[in-house]
Amino acid sequence: MKTVFNKEKNLDSTKQPMFFGDDLAVQRYDTFKYPLFDKLTQQQLGYFWRPEEVSLQKDRNDYSQLSEGQKFIFTSNLKYQTMLDSVQGRGPCLAFLPFVSLPELEGAIVAWDFMETIHSRSYTYIIKNLYSDPSDVFDTIIADQKIEKRSKSVTDQYDHLIQLGYKYKMDPKSVDMYELKKALWLALVTVNILEGLRFYVSFACSFAFGELKLMEGSAKILSLIARDESQHLAMSQRIINNYKNYEKDKVMDKVIKDTEEEVYKLYDDAVQEEKRWATYLFSKGSMIGLSEKLLHQYVEYIANRRMRAIGLEPKYEQSINTNPLPWTEHWLNSRSLQNAPQETEIESYVIGGVKQDVKKDQFKTFKL
Repeated sequence: MKTVFNKEKNLDSTKQPMFFGDDLAVQRYDTFKYPLFDKLTQQQLGYFWRPEEVSLQKDRNDYSQLSEGQKFIFTSNLKYQTMLDSVQGRGPCLAFLPFVSLPELEGAIVAWDFMETIHSRSYTYIIKNLYSDPSDVFDTIIADQKIEKRSKSVTDQYDHLIQLGYKYKMDPKSVDMYELKKALWLALVTVNILEGLRFYVSFACSFAFGELKLMEGSAKILSLIARDESQHLAMSQRIINNYKNYEKDKVMDKVIKDTEEEVYKLYDDAVQEEKRWATYLFSKGSMIGLSEKLLHQYVEYIANRRMRAIGLEPKYEQSINTNPLPWTEHWLNSRSLQNAPQETEIESYVIGGVKQDVKKDQFKTFKL
């Protein structure tokens, strides 16, 4: 019988698999099988922020001055980003959490899910500040065929895992373990693609506005979101690489081998979808510093990096060592941004970043 609290005495979680082991017992964070998950949780907690800390006063004026093509690019990306984080604001907890066997992974997934809701709140904050009627944006997200079609490829693997998971929880014998682990594996890969690839055309466009000194508040919020997504990407990469290198799971080893071609196809489908999205964005006009061709190259560059990070062979011609949009790097590293305190709040801080290495006589000579 499955339980919310395992009462087995002296259960050693360091000997449990990541998923499908014994039910979780005491939430203890002093011994770990995989310490990196706890480190990522601590980083997420330290990065906590709220969108209201960034002023959008200038953005309201900037938006009214944009061309129709620029407004289309900005609004379309905002709608797509809202859809993606609506999925991620609940997906990790709904799909992965029921099967987790390690307290450090449980904590990381809960923090992951929570931070994604901050992202969704951020899009609402932007929309409420820039549009006279927010419903004009929200109510057209799923009505947009380009977004609705892409939502299917984002959610299919999640939904399949959740459905199998419900059956497994009701009656473990009713579900073939190979099929369940295959569903988990493909969902993990899909999330890795979502976190590591699907946002990046939208990120590039948001940052391009910032480079032009337009919509800078929104760009800074997206920079904070990108910083969080790098943490979530690291989590999905670590889970995937743990299965490939550290977890001793013969069933999952077979799943990984059997689905290799399918995994490459998931990546390529996402790359092609992102390219089509870039083409769609520029269908009503362009913007300085960015083009459809550059975005296509950028998608391939990002895809090559993501595949290599989980032990796959890069498949695209674009050199994995050359970023076609090098100026995006300082936006992806929010600490490098220059902030004007009178315009926006400082964003490159870490909450709870306390160092405990101060010596007793450290301030002996200090005087006021």
